[in-house]
Order: sequence, then C-alpha cells, then structure tokens
Amino acid sequence: MKRLKSVVIVLDKIRFFNPGFIFLATLSLTCTAKKEASKPNVLFIMTDQQRADALGMAGNSMIKTPNLDRLARQGAYFINTYTQCAVCAPARATLLSGHTIENNGVRTNSIWKDEPDVPVLTMPTFDELLHDNGYTCEYFGKWHCPEEPTKIYSRFVTLNEYKSYIQEHVPYVEPKEGQLISSETGRAYTPNPIDKHYGMNYKDVLEKRKTERFAQTELHGVSNIPPEHTSTAFTCINAIEALKRNRDKSFSITASINFPHAPMIPIEKYAKMYNHQEMPVPASIGDNMQNSPYMAYNGRLESTEYADPQKIKYMIANYYALVTEIDDWIGKILDTLDELGLTENTIVIFTSDHGEMLGSHGMREKNVFYTESAQIPLMIRFPKEIKKGTVVGHYVTNIDLFSTILDYTGVGEKFKSDGRSLRDLIENKKTDRPEYIVTEWNFRGDVISNYMVMHKGWKLLVPYSKESKVINAMYDLNSDPHEMNNLLGSNSESSKYKAKAEELRGYLLEWLQKTNSKHYDGVKKRQL
Repeated sequence: MKRLKSVVIVLDKIRFFNPGFIFLATLSLTCTAKKEASKPNVLFIMTDQQRADALGMAGNSMIKTPNLDRLARQGAYFINTYTQCAVCAPARATLLSGHTIENNGVRTNSIWKDEPDVPVLTMPTFDELLHDNGYTCEYFGKWHCPEEPTKIYSRFVTLNEYKSYIQEHVPYVEPKEGQLISSETGRAYTPNPIDKHYGMNYKDVLEKRKTERFAQTELHGVSNIPPEHTSTAFTCINAIEALKRNRDKSFSITASINFPHAPMIPIEKYAKMYNHQEMPVPASIGDNMQNSPYMAYNGRLESTEYADPQKIKYMIANYYALVTEIDDWIGKILDTLDELGLTENTIVIFTSDHGEMLGSHGMREKNVFYTESAQIPLMIRFPKEIKKGTVVGHYVTNIDLFSTILDYTGVGEKFKSDGRSLRDLIENKKTDRPEYIVTEWNFRGDVISNYMVMHKGWKLLVPYSKESKVINAMYDLNSDPHEMNNLLGSNSESSKYKAKAEELRGYLLEWLQKTNSKHYDGVKKRQL
C-alpha cells in the first residue's frame, strides 16, 4: 500500500505535464493490481502406476528423483496417501469427481462403453467447475475416462495423438537381431530376460500377437526412441507450451504422464543409470500366499518370472529409469514456472493414480490392496499459502484432491463430494477428520476383496457380502510391513485378533454409511 501511495504522489505532481504518461502509468497500475489479485493457477501433474516409495524423498536411496524431491520440500508432502482404487480409470474418475467408485460408477477401465449412463457423467470434474469460474483449462496425456467432460478444454491432447506423432517424427527402422517391436510406439526395442518374448524373432512375435492374448505388461527392455520423442517428452513439452501460452490467464493445466506404466521400456539415456544387478529384491517376493486373498491374482501362478529374484531386477531397473526420465521433465516444467514468474501463484499438485507391485509377493501390476499397489506419492506446492517443508502423516486418499483444488482456488467446497479439502492437515489445524481411510475395488463383485480400511498401521481387507468365499485378511504393518502374515483367514490364532478386526470393520461401516453405500448390510453381516 505504501508503494502505491508514493507512486500516486509522483503522478499527481506531473499530471499537468504529461497526461499520456498518467494514462499509461494508471493502466499499468490497474493491470498490476489485477494480476496480484488473480485467481491461483493449477498445474496438475500425474504419473501412471508410480508407487509411493519410487522417490528419493520417500527414503529410496537407489532412485534418482531430485526434482520431485525438491517439489516435496517446497510444499506439503503427504507420506500416507492411498489411491481410492488401484486401477487406472476408476482412480482417475474418483480424482476428477471427488466421489467413490460405487457412487461414480466407473468400476472398470472402459465401463462407460457398456453403460452409457454411468453416474460420473452427471458429476462435474474439478476442471469443469474451474472453467465455469473463468479458468482456461488444458489437458495433455493419458485420459482414460468418459470423454464428455473434455469438451471444456481449449486444448486436449491424448496418447492417441502421440501414436500419430511417432509415425511422423520417428522413421521406422527394421529391428536388428535380438530386437522386438514395442506395442506403444511400433518401433524397435531391445528386450531383457524378464520380457515374455525374450530370445524370439520379432516377426514370430508379431504373428503370435495376432492369435494370442497380448498385454503391455509383458514388454521389458530398452527403447530406441530419441529422448525428445518419448511419450513423457511429448506430454511435458505440450504442458510447457501451455504454461507459456496461458501465462497471463488463470489456468488449470494437467500433464498426465503415461509412465512408469507398462510397457516398461525406458530409453538408453535413463536405462544406463541403473545397473540391474544392484537392484534390491522385494522382501516378500518368495511369499507362498497360502493365507492370502491374492494367491492366484494378477496371473502370479502363471507369470512366475515376477517371482524370480534375478529377473525382477531388470524390471525394477527399468521402472526406476522411467521415473527418472519423468523427474527430469518435471524439473523442466518447474523451471518454466520460475522463468515465467508463475511459481508464487500456481498450485502444483503431483501424484499418481496407483502403484506397482514390482515383484512384491511375486506379483506385477496393481489391482490389489497391498501397499506397493495401493500407496501413492502426493505433494502440493503453493508458495502463497503452503509452508515449505510441511509433512503430513495423516492417512488420506486421492478422493480428497477434488475438494482441495476447489478450496485453494476459491471456488469453495460447496460442491458435493465424498472427500474433503486437505487444507486442515496442510495447515496443521484441529480437525474432526477420521483417522482411518477406506478404499475400494468393485469390478468383479464379491469374488475379490472389495474394501480396505486402514487405521494406525492396521489394515483390514474384506469382500462386501456375507456369502463371499474370499478369505478375510488383516495385517499389522507396524510389525509386518511387508504384509506376509494374515492374522485372519486360516490363521490358527485368528480369534486373538477378532476385537481389532471388529474395530476396523466399525470404521468401514461408518464410511459406507456416510457415502450411502448399498453394501453396508453385506459388510455388517460378514463373519470375521
């Protein structure tokens, strides 16, 4: 205020001598005032399948993530964040809408193709609400949700366009001996021993793919794609250009990066940073899973290479390489914010949709409630309002990001959601927030564990019906961090833990009641 007053005094003294200057200076002051009072920008960065411990900040001494570590230190870092559902589309639908999987209806990766009236279409995304409040919204990268909400984006560039981009910018070269073709790019890569088709001729593999079921998860190796043309580069370059293009607007820009999701084929620049022989083998890789609801899950009985202590090292090295490439590009994005003078007024959120088993319990992928699959990174930086070095230990899920974004942008929490703003935890305020979280997985009905509830290191997994044959599971992560000892199920001492199991079920029932779940009665009647 003092600075503005002194300028007004100077202007008053010279107004008779230079009216043109008065006009320009006044206009400049008006623009400055408007800029200072502008709404905070949103930069939402999300990876796909990045587990919480794939960060140096998380205590991982093997992985190189200096830029993500920097981002975490500059704002609020959440050390106990879980995905509402460890599957791509359901997790993203929850994040965008702020509603549980049961309520938004996105139970699978493509359910809206079969159920055109899926409830999520009646629920506004945070970007739709920001758009209605004057924000310019742009989205780049993986979408994987119903496309109806994308109409508000002034630019919407997905991975489908990346495939066309590759055809135009990276000439096809016939694979050399020992190389195969990547399903992601249609270009050559050099497989390593954990690859399903390692040692085969690429033409034979292409023929095999025509008649046999093929999954991206089977591909492991090193890509020949130039560094500037990877899908991570493609998404992040688009986001950087969007920042430059919208520097004078209130914006919400999303960079949805496809990696470290399979196919796990990093480029050589990053692959050579990690010697597979030095990679640590998961402590639970040899778990016999005899008292686990997941004994035969994710193809673990057929795909035994993920339980091979030597082969899994290749996968871990590739995974870390993909994360480090992401980290480099996030560094470029953060530098762009600095260069454009946007850092102070931009809310930067970094997270992932779910984790990756990476050989834990001899498994690959996600879809389960084990920590490696369910726990994700989360950090929020907003220099104007979030104190540097804030660490939040409270359990949270990504269902809360919808309300958090609306809260910090001033749109408010008036829009109905099953989550709530994280501001109380960030500002270390007294809160009535529960000390537990609940996550879900409803795709195949009660033939799988449908709910996970966590409270103070205790985890309960149950299906949602009384009749389900799926065994109950409870783990004490305080003494069993790798979840090797199910205290329920066929455990001969399960009666000792009945009271704790009932306590956790009580939290689950409270959540189901709050979210108007139709499964309340089934869970209540379930025998523990």
